[in-house]
Amino acid sequence: MTSDWSDREFPHTICLFDVDGTLTPARGVITDNMKQTLAALRKKCVVGFVGGSDFVKQKEQLGDNAVDMFDFCFSENGLLAFRKGKKLPENSFLQFMGEDRYAKLVNFCLRYIADLDLPQKRGTFVEFRQGMINVSPIGRNCSREERNAYEKFDLEHKVREKFVAALEKEFPDYGLKYSIGGQISFDVFPIGWDKTYCLRHLEGEGFDTIHFFGDKAFKGGNDWEIYTHEATTGHSVKNPLETEAILKDLFHI
Repeated sequence: MTSDWSDREFPHTICLFDVDGTLTPARGVITDNMKQTLAALRKKCVVGFVGGSDFVKQKEQLGDNAVDMFDFCFSENGLLAFRKGKKLPENSFLQFMGEDRYAKLVNFCLRYIADLDLPQKRGTFVEFRQGMINVSPIGRNCSREERNAYEKFDLEHKVREKFVAALEKEFPDYGLKYSIGGQISFDVFPIGWDKTYCLRHLEGEGFDTIHFFGDKAFKGGNDWEIYTHEATTGHSVKNPLETEAILKDLFHI
């Protein structure tokens, strides 16, 4: 198969990177050393990043010229994607659900929350996002003190756990996954819309090797699904320095 990446030494190989903690320090910005390493890597193979954050947040860490630094840019796990700087077709949770199913899901959540007996209720119980909804029984507008108090209440009374069980029972055929995380909420998103979603954009590109690097490559971590996917060769890293070290060893850059 003719490759669209014939200017690379290994045109059928791509390296995909998680952003936070893998290419950049945790909640930090990319270093000049990492930029130089990635520039050298692009002479060897195709390079891309994938993360759950939106593109604005990713550019805060990688720089405003992210689309020029990478061959593929995957925001929100690939729902928003760029190839050679050009935007690919987008997808969204609403497109996946359709207005009718989406309304039934949200109405059920709001009725369920209305019947909950909690110490406090604040605001923004269902937050609409590109690739999911985030559901919070107490509401995302609670204070830090209320957030901490709710977490203890939830651990004792299993509010979110019971809520998820009720949703699974009510909507068994909706193709949704429920992920309880943080202190006050849980995410609802289509099955398969983790980081493996971005692999759909690579089909037909002629890659026979897909390296993935991530610092949350453990069960329950948000790199786990793509790290263990049959199409990828996974590399678990602790920080950007380890990412650089592995790249230098693999590609002699």
